[in-house]
Amino acid sequence: MADRGVDSSALPKEVRDQLAELDLELSEGDITQKGYEKKRTKLLAPYIIHPPAEPPPRNDAQPPAPSSSSGRGPPSSSSSRYRERRSRRTHRNGGTRDDRYRSDVHSEAVQAALAKHKEEKMALPMPTKRRSAYVPSPMETRTPPDSSSASEEEMSVRRQSAVFPAPSHNPSLQSPDCWINRTTRGSSTSSSASSTMSHGEAKPPSQNQPQPQYKPPYPALYKPHPQPDPHATTSDLMAYSRIAPQETSAPPPDAPARGRRVDLPCGNNTVRGMSGSSVMETADGRMNLQRVPVSSRVSTKIQQLLNTLKRPKRPPLSDFFTDDSEEIVEAPQLDPNTPKPEGRQIIPVKGEPLGVVSNWPPALQAALARWGATQGKSPALTALDITGKAMYTLTYGKLWSRSVKLAYTLLNKLGTKNEQILKAGDRVALVYPNSDPGMFWVAFYGCLLAEVIPVPIEVPLSRKDAGISQVGFLLGSCGVGLALTSEICLKGLPKTPTGEIMQFKGWPRMKWVITDSKYLTKPSKDWQPHIPTANTDPAYIEYKANKEGTVVGVAVSKVAMLTHCQALTQACSYCEGETLVNVLDFKKDMGLWHGVLTAVMNRIHTVSVPYAVMKACPLSWVQRVHVHKARLALVKCRDLHWAMMAHREQRDISLVSLRMLIVADGANPWSVSSCDAFLNVFQSHGLKPEVICPCATSPEAMTVAIRRPGLPGAPLPARAVLSLGGLSHGVIRVNTEDKNSALTVQDVGHVMPGALMCIVKPDGPPQLCKTDEIGEIIINSRAGGTMYYGLPGVTKNTFEVIPVNANGVPIGEIPFVRSGLLGFVGPGSLIFVVGKIEGLLQVSGRRHNADDLVATALAVEPVKTVYRGRIAVFSVTVFYDERVVIVAEQRPDASEEDSFQWMSRVLQAIDSIHQAGLYCLALVPANTLPKTPLGGIHISDTKQFFLEGSLHPCNILMCPHTCVTNLPKPRQKQPVGVGPASVMVGNLVAGKRIAQAAGRELGVIEDQDLVRKLCMWPTVMHQYLTEALQWRAQTDPDHLLFVLLNAKGVAVSTATCVQLHKRAEKIGAALMEKGSINTGENVVLLYPPGIDLIASFYGCLYAGVVPVNVRPPHPQNLAATLPTVRMIIDVSKAACILTTQNLMRILRSKEAAASVNIKTWPTIIDTDDLPRRRPPQIYKPPTAEMIAYLDFSVSTTGMLTGVKISHAAVSALCRSIKLQCELYSSRQIAICLDPYCGLGFVLWCLASVYSGHQSILIPPFELESCLSLWLSTLSQYRVRDTFCSYSVMEFCTKGLGMQTELLKARGVNLSCVRSCVVIAEERPRLSLTHSFSKLFKDLGLSTRAVSTAFGSRVNLAVCLQGTTGPDPCTVYVDMKSLRHDRVRLVERGAPQSLPLMESGKILPGVRVIIVNPETRGPLGDSHLGEIWVNSPHNASGYYTIYGEEGLQADHFNTKLSFGDPHTLWARTGYLGFVKRTELLDASGDRHDALFVVGSLDETLELRGLRYHPTDIETSVSRAHRSIAESAVFTWTNLLVVVSELCGSEQDALDLVPLITNVVLEEHHLIVGVVVIVDPGVIPINSRGEKQRMHLRDSFLADQLDPIYVAYNM
Repeated sequence: MADRGVDSSALPKEVRDQLAELDLELSEGDITQKGYEKKRTKLLAPYIIHPPAEPPPRNDAQPPAPSSSSGRGPPSSSSSRYRERRSRRTHRNGGTRDDRYRSDVHSEAVQAALAKHKEEKMALPMPTKRRSAYVPSPMETRTPPDSSSASEEEMSVRRQSAVFPAPSHNPSLQSPDCWINRTTRGSSTSSSASSTMSHGEAKPPSQNQPQPQYKPPYPALYKPHPQPDPHATTSDLMAYSRIAPQETSAPPPDAPARGRRVDLPCGNNTVRGMSGSSVMETADGRMNLQRVPVSSRVSTKIQQLLNTLKRPKRPPLSDFFTDDSEEIVEAPQLDPNTPKPEGRQIIPVKGEPLGVVSNWPPALQAALARWGATQGKSPALTALDITGKAMYTLTYGKLWSRSVKLAYTLLNKLGTKNEQILKAGDRVALVYPNSDPGMFWVAFYGCLLAEVIPVPIEVPLSRKDAGISQVGFLLGSCGVGLALTSEICLKGLPKTPTGEIMQFKGWPRMKWVITDSKYLTKPSKDWQPHIPTANTDPAYIEYKANKEGTVVGVAVSKVAMLTHCQALTQACSYCEGETLVNVLDFKKDMGLWHGVLTAVMNRIHTVSVPYAVMKACPLSWVQRVHVHKARLALVKCRDLHWAMMAHREQRDISLVSLRMLIVADGANPWSVSSCDAFLNVFQSHGLKPEVICPCATSPEAMTVAIRRPGLPGAPLPARAVLSLGGLSHGVIRVNTEDKNSALTVQDVGHVMPGALMCIVKPDGPPQLCKTDEIGEIIINSRAGGTMYYGLPGVTKNTFEVIPVNANGVPIGEIPFVRSGLLGFVGPGSLIFVVGKIEGLLQVSGRRHNADDLVATALAVEPVKTVYRGRIAVFSVTVFYDERVVIVAEQRPDASEEDSFQWMSRVLQAIDSIHQAGLYCLALVPANTLPKTPLGGIHISDTKQFFLEGSLHPCNILMCPHTCVTNLPKPRQKQPVGVGPASVMVGNLVAGKRIAQAAGRELGVIEDQDLVRKLCMWPTVMHQYLTEALQWRAQTDPDHLLFVLLNAKGVAVSTATCVQLHKRAEKIGAALMEKGSINTGENVVLLYPPGIDLIASFYGCLYAGVVPVNVRPPHPQNLAATLPTVRMIIDVSKAACILTTQNLMRILRSKEAAASVNIKTWPTIIDTDDLPRRRPPQIYKPPTAEMIAYLDFSVSTTGMLTGVKISHAAVSALCRSIKLQCELYSSRQIAICLDPYCGLGFVLWCLASVYSGHQSILIPPFELESCLSLWLSTLSQYRVRDTFCSYSVMEFCTKGLGMQTELLKARGVNLSCVRSCVVIAEERPRLSLTHSFSKLFKDLGLSTRAVSTAFGSRVNLAVCLQGTTGPDPCTVYVDMKSLRHDRVRLVERGAPQSLPLMESGKILPGVRVIIVNPETRGPLGDSHLGEIWVNSPHNASGYYTIYGEEGLQADHFNTKLSFGDPHTLWARTGYLGFVKRTELLDASGDRHDALFVVGSLDETLELRGLRYHPTDIETSVSRAHRSIAESAVFTWTNLLVVVSELCGSEQDALDLVPLITNVVLEEHHLIVGVVVIVDPGVIPINSRGEKQRMHLRDSFLADQLDPIYVAYNM
C-alpha cells in the first residue's frame, strides 16, 4: 500500500484524524474497500518516503506483534509504533463497531460448540447461483468448471460435500481481535466466568455423567462419512468436504418466450433433452420418457439435501390429527425435565425515600430562571465542532434570555394579532441535528416557558428514511402542525423543485419556524413567562419505536419531569457547578434526562460530544473529560470500545477526575465485557473501578435503576453467571454444567429513590414472579411517563398495570408502569437485566434474546464475511410459531464459499449454544440495511423488507426442516379391503345418494319432414361423417361451412360443402395412387391450423385410411419440437405423411437432419397442387365400430397417449354437441383453438360437417401479431357462440386488459356473445375466467357468458356448457379436507377455502359416477373420488402396437366393485365430486353439478396427504409481485418449487423465504428446493397446461440455467 513508507507518528494531527475516520467508515461499511484505498492514498501522497520492497502478504488472522497486544513495554521505535497502529487498524477494519457484543468467554464457548462438529461431516448443499448474479464475488474465489478427469469413486467422494472445515485450535490462527481478548482476560468478567468454565481440554465424557437431553436438529448433517481413514490428515478429510464444482451444462434449446409460446407444438417443450433420454413404450401405447441420469449436478445436491434431512427432527412427533378437529398444529409436548421456578413469590422492592431539599425549585423552568438571573456567566453547555474542538459555550444567562425570546415569539408573533397560531398545551416538533445542541436547548426551554409541549424528533433526510412514515404517525397522533428548526437545518431539508420543503411520507402538513436569534423578537419589559408549579399536565413528549416499528409518543408530565430530575440528583449525588461530558443523543432518553434537564436543575456544565465527532475521533470524549476535569461522563458501550481502540494515540490522558461513568446501555447483558475491557485499558490512566455505573432505563418508566458510585476500595458487586438454557425457560439457574451456554451479567444497581418495583410475568395477566424467575420489571414512581399521547387504548395496558398474586388477586391499588425490561432481583436487592421485551424471540415456547443471538453469530470466527455492527435478529410468525431470522451485511470481498461456510457455522453455533433452530439466515450487500439516525440497524424496517420481499439478499440459507417442529405427523393410509360391509362402513352412509349424474337422453329424429325443414341429415340413414359431407354437398352445395381468418381479420380461405367434398376427393385419390396404401393403415396429417387440414382429414376417410393428426414442428425450434413429431409417426406406424410444400421442405432440411434421421420418413405427399381426380369409389366402413381416427396428445405428466376414436363415437359426440349447443345451418360459431387433439380437433374439423353451422376459424398463433383479432371477430360477425383455450384467454387478459377503452373506440362490442366456452382437460381456472369477464364487461360481455368444458383421454367431451340449462355454479370447499380426499363445503371467505366452478353441463348421452379409486366402489354425494364416465362417444381404447389389452381394459371397460356390476365405465383419471344443487334443469329436475378437482396422475402424495399442484402454485404466485408463473413437482419426497421471475435478478433471492413461508402457512408443507428461473422457462402445452414432468426432467438434467437454486435445510 502507498503508506508503507510513512511514519504515522510524524503525520499532522488532522491527517491522523482523517485516517481514523476513514478506518471507521470502512469498518462500518460506509465506504467500499476500493474507495477506502483511493482516499487513503490521496491523503498520504504528500508524506510518502520511497517504499521498500513489498513484504509477503500477511494472513489476516495472524496475531499482532507482542508489543501491540501486551500493552506494557513502550514501543522501541517509530516502526514498531507503526506496526502497532497497523495491527490496531486491522482490528478496526474488522468492523468492530459492535464489539459491545464481544466476550472472550463467549467466543471460546462458540469455538468449543463448533469443535463438537469437527469430526462430523456437514454435507449441506450449496445454493446454485447464476454467475451473472448482481453481487459478483472476486474472480479468484470462483470455482473453475471441473476439468479434471477424476474417476467415478473420487467424484462421489468429492460430492459428499461437507462445507464446514472444523474450527482450528491453532493458537497462531487467532482473530485480529485477539489483543482485546488478551487484555480482557484479566478482567473481572473473564476471571469470574473462567472459573466456571474450562477451555481447551477435551476430556472424554465420564460414564456416569448425565448426557444432555437435547439432540442437535441437523438431522444427518453431521453424519460421519461411512469410510474415512482413521489416520487421515486434515487435508484428506477436507477432500471429502468439497462441493462438486459446477459442471458446465449445455445451453437449453432456444425456446421462445412465454408470450410466443401460446400455441406452439406440444413437442415444443415436450421432449426437452430427448436426445439424451431413451423413449420407453408402455403396453398401452403411452410413451414414458425415461428419466434423467441421476448423476447430474442437481440430483447430487438433492441427494446431499436428503442426507441432511434423514435424522428425525428434535421433538418426537405425536399421532396425526384428524381433520374434523379444528387443530392443525402439533400441540407442544411439555418436557418433564424443563426447569421450573421454585422460589417464593417476589416481594416488591422499595427504593430509598426521595429526600426533600429546601432549595429545590417548584418547576424546572424556575431553576433555569434562577440560574439565568444569579449565575448568568456560569457555562451551561459547550458544543464541539467536527474536529472535536469547542465551537461555542452557552452560558446560563444566554440560555435564559434566548429561551424567553423564543417563548415570546411563539406565543405572540406567529399569525395575526387577533388569532395566534400557538396556544398553551399545543404540541410542537423540534427538528435539530445532533451537531447543534445549543439551538435544541433554547428551543426545548423556550417551549417549556411558552407552555407548549415539545416533541423532539430526528431530522428527516429523505422521503425514504427508515421509519419516516412512522414518525408521521407519531406527529399525527400528537396533533403536531408546527416544527421548530434552525436556519442551517432548514436549508438542508429535502425540497421540491419549487423550493418548498418536501411533504414526507405519512406526515401531516407542517409549518416550519426558524428559531435562530436574529429571527426572534425581544419581549417588552413588562412581559414575563408564566412559570406555574409543576402539575400533571404534559411537559414534553419523547418518541419511542416499538417492536413492530410503530413510533409512539410517551408523554412526561411536569411533575414527573421534576421528580425524575430530583431522583437522579439524589442517586448520582449531583452537585452545583460540576462538569458532565455527554456522548448520548440529547433529544431523548438518558442524554435528555441527565444532559439537558437534570444538568440545568443543578447548574451543571454539559460538554456535548456529537456522533459525527465520535466517528472522526473516537477518543474525543475521553480528551474532553481530561481537558475539563469532568466529574461525570454519560456514554454507551460503543463509546467505550471506540475509545479503547484509539487510546494509544494519547498517553497524557487522565481520568482521575471522573467520579461517575454512567453506562446508558449497561442493561445490555453484553455490556459487562465492554466495561471490563475499558477498565483494563484505562485503569493506568487513573480510572477507578468503582466509578463505572451501569443503569437500566426505558422511555415509559424512565430510569429504572442505576448503580450508585462506590466508595474507593470497596469490593465490586458480584456477577451472575447464568445458564442460557434456564433463561430460555424464564428461570434463573447458575450455570455449572454446560460451560458453553453461559451468560455473565452485571447488576444495574438499586431501584431509584422514591420508586417501588415488582417483577411480573411478561405475557398474560401481570402475575408476580417467583424469586428465581425472569419477568418484566414494572415500576411505580412519580417520576415516569404518564401515557402514550393520543393513544388511550394502548396506554392502559402499559401505564396502569396492577400486579396480581398466584391466585389472580390484585396485590393493591397502586398502578405500575411496564418498563419493557426483562430481569430479576439479585442478592442485596440489586437489579439484574437480561434483555428487553422488544428483543425477545418466543420460539417453541422458549425465550431467546436477540442480543444473545447476535453475540453468538459474531463469535463465529473469523468474521471476514460480515460487518460486526450490521446484524439484525428478529422473528417472523410462520405456521403458528415464531421463527428466528438473522440478516447481516456481507463484506464486498467475501467469496460465495466463505459466506456459505460462515452461515453454516452460525447455524451450528446457535443450535448448540441456544438450542434454537434458525429459520433463515440472509446476507445483504454492504450498506443496504435501513439505518436509524445514529447508525444502528432499523430492525422493524428490515423485518418489513424481509416480509415484503424487498431486502435483496446476495446470499440466503433457509432451514425450515430444522426449526419447524410443530407439523403434525404424516397420515398413515389405511389398507383398503372391499367386503360386503363396505357399503355401510366407509364408502356410503345410509340415506346418502350415490354420487352420479347424467346428461339428457340422446334421442333419434325419425320425422323426414322435420329433417328437411331443419336442413339436417337423417341420422338413421347415415352413421358416418363421410356420408354427411356427401349429403350436404348434394342438398346444399353452396352453403359456407368454414372461413379461415388471418391476423388482419381477413378471410384467406373458405370452404363450402361442395368445395370441401371435392378437395377431399382429390386427396383421397392421391392417397390411393401415390401412396399405394391399404385400407385401415394410418396416415399422419401434418398441417398448420387451416382448411387444408380439414380437407385432408375427409380425404383420408374417403380413401379408407385412418388419419393421425400431428402438430407440425416449429420452424424456429426444430431441435425441441421435431423429435415429438418423429415419435408419433414411429409409434403410430404411419404409412404416409400428408403435408404442405413448406413443411415437406422443413422435414427434409439439414436443420431437421440434426435432430432426427430424415432418411427414414415414410412417403410424404404434398397436397398443395394435386391434379383434379376422383377416387374410383368412396370407402364406407363395414361397421361403425371401426376406427375413424387416432387422437394423440402429450399429457401434462409427459405421457404420449394415442386413443382410438370409432365412427360411432364421432357421430354420437357430434350429435351430443349439436343438441347441447343448439347448432344448425344458420348458426355461426368462432373457434380460437388448436386443432390437433381432443375437443379442439372435434370442433375445428368435425362438428360443422355434422351440424351444418358455419365455423369461423382463428388460428391462435395469429393472436401474436394482432391481440384483438379474436374479440374483433366476435364483434364483427356478431358471433353468439365461441370456443377458446385458456392460453388464448390469458393472452387477451394480460395483453388487452389495459386497452378496453381503445377497443370500445374501435367499435368492438361483445354483447352478442351468448356463450364463450373454454375447452380444457383440467380444473376450471376460476380466477382467469373471472378476470376475463370483469375486464371485458365494459365491451358488453355478459358475466354469464364465460364457462368451461371438460374432457379427458377416454372421453373427449364429458361436460360442455350449452345454451339452455342453469348457469355454472361455484362452491367453496375446505382445502384441509380435500387433502384427505374428502369434500367439506364452507362459506365463501372461510380460512383455507378453495373456490371451485362447475365444469359445464354434462353432455346428452353421458353418465358420470364418482368412484373410490382404490376400492372401485361408488361414493356418496359430495365425496371426492375418481370421475368415471359411460357414454356412446367414449374412446375405444389406447392405440397399442402389440395389442396388449390389460391397461386398455382397465381404463376403458371397467366395472364397479359393487352396486351396479354390469355397466362398463371408462376411467377419466380425474378427481372430482357431484353435488346436487337447488337449480332446476330443462326437465324440471334438480340439477346435478360435476366439479373437477384435478388429475390423479398429477397429484402430489406428501406426508400421506394428497395435494394438487395448482393449489400450491396459486399460493406461490401470490407471494410476490415478481413471480410471473410457478410450477411444483416432487423428487424423492422433496417438494420442488420453480418460479419464473419477471422482475430484476436482484429480486431472485427475496422470493426464497416468501415462497417457503406461503407454502408452509397455507399447505403445511416444507419446500425442499426453490428454483428461480427466467420468464418462459416453465414448459406449457397448446392447451395452456404446465408440463411439470418435463420441467422436472430439465431441472434434474441441469438444463434450466436457473438464476438461483436454494436447497432448504
